[in-house]
Amino acid sequence: QVQLVESGGGLVQAGGSLRLSCAVSGRTFSRYAMGWFRQAPGKEREFVAAISWNLWSATRTYYADSVKGRFTISRDNAKNPVYLQKNSLNPEDTAVYYCAAGRSGAGLTPRSFNEYEYWGQGTQVTVSS
Repeated sequence: QVQLVESGGGLVQAGGSLRLSCAVSGRTFSRYAMGWFRQAPGKEREFVAAISWNLWSATRTYYADSVKGRFTISRDNAKNPVYLQKNSLNPEDTAVYYCAAGRSGAGLTPRSFNEYEYWGQGTQVTVSS
C-alpha cells in the first residue's frame, strides 16, 4: 500500500521558517514528479511547488507566484523524497499542506491537482501575526 506522510508542520510566528518533509512507503517515486499543495480554511486546494525527476541532469522546479523566492522544494529520492523549506512565512501561508506524487515525463513539473496520483493526509501549518 502506497503512503505519503507529511511532517514538520506546526505553529510559527510571521517571518519564521518551517521545513516540511514527505516520507514515502510502498513504492519508490524516483521517476515521479513531486509536488506540494495547500488548502486554507474555506478555500480550494492550491498548487504551491513542484519538482521534476531526471536521471541525467538537474531536476527542475516550479513555484506558485505567492511563494516564489520564499519557499524551496527539493528531493533526494530516499526515504523522504521531497522537502519544502518555507521562509519568511506570513499569516496567508496558514493552511494544511499536502505532499503529492504524479507519474510524468522527465523534467516536467505538474501544477494541476489532477496530474497527481498519490496524496498524503496533510500537515497543518499555522502562522501567527
